[in-house]
Amino acid sequence: MSIDFYNQNADDFFENTVHVDMSSLYGAFTQHLPQGAKILDAGCGSGRDSKAFAEMGYDVTAFDASAEMVERATAHAGIPVHQLRFDEIPWVDRFDGIWSCASLLHVPRAELPKTLQTIANALKANGTWYASFKYGNSEREKEGRHFTDLDEAQFTELIQPLLAIEVTKVWITEDKRPDRNEQWLNVVLRKAAE
Repeated sequence: MSIDFYNQNADDFFENTVHVDMSSLYGAFTQHLPQGAKILDAGCGSGRDSKAFAEMGYDVTAFDASAEMVERATAHAGIPVHQLRFDEIPWVDRFDGIWSCASLLHVPRAELPKTLQTIANALKANGTWYASFKYGNSEREKEGRHFTDLDEAQFTELIQPLLAIEVTKVWITEDKRPDRNEQWLNVVLRKAAE
């Protein structure tokens, strides 16, 4: 189970991700948000992005499924981080923006439609949602973690049943870590006005 991996490897994962410069991705998300917007960092890992958004003046709520990552993210981001799985998200119509960076990729493909609906429910009308997946079209286990890789067609298929959610932007990026040679599918979604 992916959660066990993060509990057992929390220090290594934290060190390998906390200093990665994600600023080029932040703009594609924050340009759609009002000043002081409420952001949910869904699957926050090290707390790197939560900290960045809080420093930009946003009202950040964050969660992660791993108790060890929650502890490190709380300390790093300087905000309380909730320990939750995606299927435990309690909020409805709460956030102006939802940031799910490299987190939904651990959800098995069969569970993604329900998970995506739960996240969509937490987003306010006119809200913006960023998500990223490793680029590809397979499901695999690697070093104790589950990965669901998606390409544009597969992501579009998963999003279609979500009422009021529309795709704003889709683009491919290279992994920001110097030791990685992977591509990422990045998407910005919008929830239509009621």
